[in-house]
Order: sequence, then C-alpha cells, then structure tokens
Amino acid sequence: MRPSRNYRLTVLPKGVPVSDKRRTSTKALSIFSLAMVSVGAVLSVRNYPSMAIYGWASVGWYVLGTLLFLLPLTLASAELATGWPKGGGVYTWVKEAYGEKAGFIALFCEWSNNLVWFPTVLSFIAGTLAYAINPQLAKQGWYMVIVMIATFWLSTLVAWLGPKVTSRINNLGVVLGSIIPSLLLAAFGIAYLLGGKQTALPPFSFDALLPDIKMSTLPFVATVVLLFAGMEMSGFHALEVRNPKRDFPVGMGIAALIVFLMSVLGTLAMALVIPAKDLQLASGIMAAFSDFLKYFHLTGLVPIFAVLLALGGFALLTTWLIGPILGLGVTARAGDLPPVTRKVNKHGIPVRMLLFQALLATVVSLVYVVFPSVNQAYWVLSAITVMLLSLTYMLVFAAVIKLRITQPDVPRAFKIPGGLPGVWIVAGLGFLSAAFTFVVGIFPPTNMGLFKLSKQFDPEVATFLSSAVSKKIAEVVAIDLGKTLPTLGYALVILLGTALLALPPLLFLKLRKPSWKTKETE
Repeated sequence: MRPSRNYRLTVLPKGVPVSDKRRTSTKALSIFSLAMVSVGAVLSVRNYPSMAIYGWASVGWYVLGTLLFLLPLTLASAELATGWPKGGGVYTWVKEAYGEKAGFIALFCEWSNNLVWFPTVLSFIAGTLAYAINPQLAKQGWYMVIVMIATFWLSTLVAWLGPKVTSRINNLGVVLGSIIPSLLLAAFGIAYLLGGKQTALPPFSFDALLPDIKMSTLPFVATVVLLFAGMEMSGFHALEVRNPKRDFPVGMGIAALIVFLMSVLGTLAMALVIPAKDLQLASGIMAAFSDFLKYFHLTGLVPIFAVLLALGGFALLTTWLIGPILGLGVTARAGDLPPVTRKVNKHGIPVRMLLFQALLATVVSLVYVVFPSVNQAYWVLSAITVMLLSLTYMLVFAAVIKLRITQPDVPRAFKIPGGLPGVWIVAGLGFLSAAFTFVVGIFPPTNMGLFKLSKQFDPEVATFLSSAVSKKIAEVVAIDLGKTLPTLGYALVILLGTALLALPPLLFLKLRKPSWKTKETE
C-alpha cells in the first residue's frame, strides 16, 4: 500500500552546460500531468477493501492520515519544489539543507526499498489480470512469473522512451485505472442507497467516524501514514514543468484533493455493500470487486474492471520505477557515482542504471514467485522497506525546517503558512509521523512487546506489512516470525538490514575520484 511509489528528470547530454538546462528542457508536463504524477504515485484502489473493514471509521482513519502525513508532505514538497526547482527531487532538497551525504542517502533509500516492493505491485497486476481471463491462473506459478517479468520490462521500455511517452501513459493509467474505478464504485454505492437496500454499514453517527486508537491499533496508524507516501514524486519533474513556481503548488493541491476524495468514496462504497466479515476474508482486491459487482448482477463487468485495475497498477509501477533512477542520474552527474552510470539516451534517460534495476528486479521477482520458502525473508525485507521510506521522509521534513531557517531569503512561490512556527508545526508533525512509522517497523508483526499484540494474527498487521499479499499467507508468515525471531533479534535484523541498504552512498562517496565529476556539475 504504499508506498506508492513517474519520476522524470531532464538529464543533459554530455557537454551541455548547466546554464542551458532550462532552455534545453522539454517542458513536457502541464499542471494536469504534474497532478497525475502524484496521484499515480499515491492513489491505489487495492487499499479499499482493507480500509473498508473499518466502516464509517475508515473516514476517520483517512482524515488522520491526511492530517498527519498527506497534508504535511504536500505542503513541504510544494515549498521545496518551488524554492529549488532544479530537478533531483529529494536529493536536491536534502542536499541543500544537510549536504551531499544526507541527500544521497535520502535518494538511495527511496531507490533501494523499491527493489523489494516491485514484486508486490507486479504480483498485484498479474493476479488482477487473471480475472480478465481465468481467476485460477493467479495460482499458477508459470503464469505469475511470465506476466510479472513481462510487465516490468514493458514498464522499463516505457521509461526508456522518455518523459513525454511516460507522462501520457501515466495520465491514461491513473484516470482509467484509479479515478474511474473509484468514481464507478461511488456511483454504485449511491445507486445502492437510492434503491432502498439494507446497507452493510450501521446507521451513521459522528461518533462512528472516529478511529479506534489504542495500543493494538498503533501499528495501523503507521499503515495509514504510508497510504499517502509518494506526494513528493513531482519534485523530480522540476525541469519538465512549464512554470514550476506556479504549477507545483496547484498541481500538488489538486493531487491531494483527488487522492483523499477518491479514497473515501471508493472505500465507503465497498463498506456499504459488502459486510466487513466478507471483506476480511477476501483473497484480494479483485475478489472484493467481484463480490461488489455480484450485488448489482454485473459479474460480466469483472474482466473490464480487472483490466482497468491492472492499468492503474501499471501506472503505479511506472511512477515508482523511473524516479529514483533518474534521481541517481543527478548524483552521477555530480560525480558521486562512477562515470559508467552517466550514459543517457536521446531522451535523457540513464539507460545503464535503468537496465541494471530491471535485472535486479527480475531476479527478486523470480525468487519471490519460484521459491515460496523465502517468504519469511521477503517479509523481513518488506519491513525494511518501511524503514527506508521513513528515513527518506524524516530527512525531507527536517530539510524544509532547516532551509526556512538558514535560507529564508530564497524566493519560494509557495510557503507553508504561519511563518517559521507554521513550518515547525507542519513539518514537525510530518517528521514525527515518519519517525513513529520507523519505530513501529522495528518490532515484529506478532508478540510486539511494546504494543502487546496477541499471537493470534491481527489483520491490521497484515495490512501494515503488505496489502498485496493475502491475509492467509500473512498469518502463517507472521506467526513463523514470532516463533523464530524474538523481539530483540528481529529488531537487530531489521536495523542491520536498513543500515546495509541505506548507507552504500557513504561508500561511493569514500571511493569517488575527481575524474568522476563532469563539466555539468553544479
């Protein structure tokens, strides 16, 4: 559920001076395209069934996630993007505030966590497409392997073709695969109400909207925070926007509104029609959609919905696939990576790094599908991705505070309102949310000492770990983890794994040579 993770960045051909950067940029993104980048990175209909379990309280959870994370990240990213519209996204922002090492680590964390997350979204796409042909195909390993790998390489090809092509496909995928299904769900829900049928939800009351926050649901707070990860993606498009200082805040505001409204409408529509117990037992998003359409005698639309949702998943994949690679392209131009990584095609795409990522993701996907016995290790790696993403966001929120203090005179078309106290409140709230998510990620999914979770599997923990994997698998894996890894041992494994995936930039910076730098280095 995320972490969703279309970055696109105009990378100059070798020999083009930095002063010509904006003049040579394609300026391919309109406000609409910019908004769709963020929507594509954040909005995911596969979260609806797991959120609909909470009925009216799902609205409260969404509001909580919006206040704790979506709004702070949107405001912070808008200020940073309009103050430093140089391309590079989180790398540029954090580097401006805390230096090259911190910027490189923030970006590298965003890239390395993708490698484990890719099979999750690929399995979602493959499993969803199976409903357009034969749902039983999703249980066939050969089918999953072929579709997952073919999908990833197709997405890599799309990224290879440059920002204009990627933007068009992303816009199409977001509209057809996320927004339209959400609106259709809302329309069906309204029709269900107008038809006078008994709803699966209890009578409405304002008290019912309040989320049930207690020790056992604290891990779910971290889940809600990560529901809205990805709003910073538009920062990687600074060189492709016609008027960054005007377009960024408008585009991000539109994106935040769309994400919140579509999430609430789609989730409530499912909660109206399908009882929570059926949603809880659903094997996945398409099972929930099939049950939903069954109530309206529209099972013939299941294949169409399957194709639309798979298209939305493809947009999500392309959004997160190219971004960190292009951000790393900025670090390569700055001389932080070996010269071999700087090669770009005519569209400005760092092709060698793109191919390297595709090969790594292919290997990880094969291991994930072909060798089920590695699922426990995969769950540990999935937990590490949460930690890596949390580190990135803590650095981003800290950066916006420091830059307001140290560089107050830098022109910003958009500023977090309220002056310096406003920045401390907004960014501080976002930082604490990311830090809380980091702390929760240290503890194992069962027998979590601090949170006193029972060994009986809690579906909220499954959602926290990965909404794309069935809860039955999650139950087995979570219980196994609780038996084989004591709390302290699990925490040490998670922290060590996080360090190994977050700190390679320090090694690159230690080994770099003066010859790695280019004439374009700023």
